[in-house]
Amino acid sequence: MRIVIETPKYSFFKYHKEGQVFVKEFLSPIPTIFNYGFIEGSLAADGMEKDVVVIGPPMPQGHVFDVSEIDGVVRFIDDSLEDNKEIICSGGFYSKPLFYFYFHLYAAFKVMYYLLFKKRITHCRFLGIEWYGKGSEK
Repeated sequence: MRIVIETPKYSFFKYHKEGQVFVKEFLSPIPTIFNYGFIEGSLAADGMEKDVVVIGPPMPQGHVFDVSEIDGVVRFIDDSLEDNKEIICSGGFYSKPLFYFYFHLYAAFKVMYYLLFKKRITHCRFLGIEWYGKGSEK
C-alpha cells in the first residue's frame, strides 16, 4: 500500500490533496500528534481515500512510502459518516491516554467546525482504537 502524507506531525493546519497540490482544509486549535495522510487508490465509506494515522517521527508533506500491513484502526464518525483512520506504526512515541484525549477533543472541535463554518448540526464521535496482531498490546 502506498501512503501519502498530507498533514505532518505537529501541524495546526489540516490539509487534503487535490490533484497535485495540498489545500488547507482548516486550522485546528490543537496540533496533530501524528502524521496524517491517506492510502493511495483506496476508497473509504465517505467516498474519499482511506485516512491514515502514521505514528512515528515527523514526515514532510507529500512524503510517499509503502507499507505491507496496517497496525490498527481509529474508529471515528465524522459528519455523521464512518470515517475510520488506519494506523501505521513507524516507531516513536505512543500514549494511549494522549491519543484518546486527542481524538475526543478533535471530535468536539469538528462538531463546532460544522456548526460555525458549515452552518449545520452533525454527529462527530471518537469510538476507540483497535489494534491488530503485534500492536494489540498497546
